[in-house]
Amino acid sequence: MTIRVLLADDQTLVRAAFAMLVESARDMEVVGEAGSGREAVAAAREMRPDLVVMDIRMPDLDGIEATRLIAADEELAGVRVLVLTTYDTDENIVEALRAGASGFLVKDTRPADLLDAIRTVAAGEALLSPGPTARLIERFLRSPSVPVAGGGPECLSDREREVLALVARGLNNTEIAETLGLSPLTAKTHVSRIMGKLGARDRAQLVIVAYESGTVTPGTR
Repeated sequence: MTIRVLLADDQTLVRAAFAMLVESARDMEVVGEAGSGREAVAAAREMRPDLVVMDIRMPDLDGIEATRLIAADEELAGVRVLVLTTYDTDENIVEALRAGASGFLVKDTRPADLLDAIRTVAAGEALLSPGPTARLIERFLRSPSVPVAGGGPECLSDREREVLALVARGLNNTEIAETLGLSPLTAKTHVSRIMGKLGARDRAQLVIVAYESGTVTPGTR
């Protein structure tokens, strides 16, 4: 199955480099490019890509607002957004996650990691590793915000709370299963049920809920 990718960045050379890399992968294709946030939203609505690689700092409409518009559009429910940022000094990444992004990518990442990130997010996983991502979220996820419309963690069972905490640490389903002594299928089922109860769009929003509700607190390991 081919992953259809839309590239949004105001730098032509950056888009060209990403396009060459994406097109080099047998399971991906670039279906469009955008030089501003407004162009990215319009292109997403027209082309319905599987994933948008979205730069944060763009003219006309920045990547955060563009992400929010895409995530709020019911007709684009299947479109994932992978946000580009500058290492862990860019505080805007938290707002991008709150806006509906499924993860973020450091601009100077290795080519192979970019392709892996696209595959991860396109598959419905959040790109939230225990490294720089977790540190960034811990540092800036402080102010109250309600990113989803469902219930709170209080509606979860004890086991589901455990799973939510592990999702917030960046563990995937296999790692969660190994940690809790479950089968990968059971772990996946727990994550799906948690998303349903909390009304979360994807795992990235589960991380936001976990930190903002206090289920996981900064520094928790």
